Amino acid sequence: METALRLNRDELEAWDRDHFFHPSTHMAEHARGNTPNRIIEGGEGVYIVDRQGKRSLDGFAGLYCVNIGYGRQEVADAIAEQARKLAYYHSYVGHSNEPAIRLSRMIIERAPKGMSRVYYGLSGSDANETNVKLVWYYNNVLGRPEKKKIISRWRGYHGSGIMSGSLTGLDVFHNAFDLPLAPVRHTESPYYFRRADRGQSEEAFSQFCADKLEAMILEEGPETVAAFIGEPCLGTGGIVPPPSGYWSKIQAVLKKYDVLLIADEVITGFGRLGSEFGSTHYGIEPDLITIAKGLTSAYAPLSGVLVGEKVWRVLEQGSDRLGPIGHGWTYSAHPICAAAGIANLKIVRDEGLVENAREVGGYFNAALKDALLDNPIVGDVRGEGLLAAVEFAVDKDAPRFFDPALKVGPRVAAAALEHGLIARAMPQGDILGFAPPLCLEKDEADRIVDMAKKAIDQVAGEIS
Repeated sequence: METALRLNRDELEAWDRDHFFHPSTHMAEHARGNTPNRIIEGGEGVYIVDRQGKRSLDGFAGLYCVNIGYGRQEVADAIAEQARKLAYYHSYVGHSNEPAIRLSRMIIERAPKGMSRVYYGLSGSDANETNVKLVWYYNNVLGRPEKKKIISRWRGYHGSGIMSGSLTGLDVFHNAFDLPLAPVRHTESPYYFRRADRGQSEEAFSQFCADKLEAMILEEGPETVAAFIGEPCLGTGGIVPPPSGYWSKIQAVLKKYDVLLIADEVITGFGRLGSEFGSTHYGIEPDLITIAKGLTSAYAPLSGVLVGEKVWRVLEQGSDRLGPIGHGWTYSAHPICAAAGIANLKIVRDEGLVENAREVGGYFNAALKDALLDNPIVGDVRGEGLLAAVEFAVDKDAPRFFDPALKVGPRVAAAALEHGLIARAMPQGDILGFAPPLCLEKDEADRIVDMAKKAIDQVAGEIS
C-alpha cells in the first residue's frame, strides 16, 4: 500500500511539473524539478497538511485570504446547498439571485459611510480593472475626456492584469510585460523605514509624500489626473502601515484637485486590521473601494467594487444618456460564490473575528517586536492588526541592506517552513511577511513568534 501511494504521489508531482503553469513561479526551474513541489491536501483552523503529511501553521492565511481558517463546514454546506438549488445564472440586464442580493446588503451595512452599490467580479485584479473603467466613464459623462490619468504608488500592489498590473508599483509585475501603461503614474511610497531623510519625523515624512503627490498632479496637469489608488496599509510591497498623518494629508491634496480616491481593500477589508475596513481604521473617505480576499475567505473566488454615492449618481446619468453600461463579466454575482460570502461574513460577525484581529493582532505584533528587534540582522518589525513584517538589514540605522544575491528573506522563509511555519518572503527586499487567519489564538501567535525566531537565528548564524 505504501509503495502504491508513493508511486501515485511521484506521478502526480511529475504531472504538476509537466502540465501546470504556476503563477509567480520560476517556470524553468520548476519544470526542471529544481524548486519545491508542495501539494496541499487539507487544512483545519490555522493549519494546512500537504501530501507528505507535513502539518504547517499557515502564518499567511493562503495569500492574506483564509480569514476564518480552514475546514469550515458551514461555508462548504452553503456552497453545496446553493449548487443544488441554482449553480449559475447571469446578472445582466437586471437578472439577479437571492445570495447576491443578501450579500450586497451585508457588505454595504459594513462598509464605510457613503458607499452605495456593489459590482462583483472574481479577483482583486479584475475589480481594479473595473475601477479604472468606471473612473474613465465617470469623467467622460462629466464632459472631461482629458481627465484620465491614475496615480498609484511605488511598492503598491493592485493586481496583475493589464491595467491593474500597471497600477502595481513592483518591478516583477512590469518586467517584459510592457507595463506600466501610459495613463498610470507612480508617486512616493509611504515607507517610513526606507525614507531618504533619516531626520524626518513620521508627520514630516507624510507631508513629504503629500508634497510629492501634489507636485506630480501639477506637473501632469490637474485637468488630466482622474484618480489616486492606494492600499490603506501597503501589503505585498512590504506590509507597511502608513506613517502618522499620511492619509489626512494625501486626502487634502486629492480634494484640492478634484481627484477621485480608490481604496484598495483587497487585504484590509473585513477585519484584518482589527477594524471592519482599513478606510474606517485610518479615516479614509474613498469614492471607490476594492474588495476580495476576506469577502469569502477564499472558499470561493469573489471580488467587488464598492461604488460611492458621488460616483453612482454620475453613472446613472451616463445610463440615461448612453443606455446600458457596456461592462460586465460572465460570472459577476455568481450565486455559489455569493452564498460562500454570506456564510463567511456570518462567521466573521458571530465569532467576533474583527475584534479578535484587534486583540490577538496587538498581542502578536508586540511579541514579534519583543522577540526579534534585538536580532543583529533585523532592521524593522512593523504591523497592524493581524498584519506584520520583519525586514532584514545589515544596519538598521542607515539603513543598509543585504546583497540580494544572499536571498536572506527567502532563506528565512525556507527555514521557517522547516520549523513548521508558513511565512512569506516579500518581493523587492529581504522582508518576511505575516498575515495569519483572523481566528488565530494567542498560543498560536506565540508559536509563530517562536518558529520565526528560530528561523531568523538560524539564517543569522549562517551569514555571520
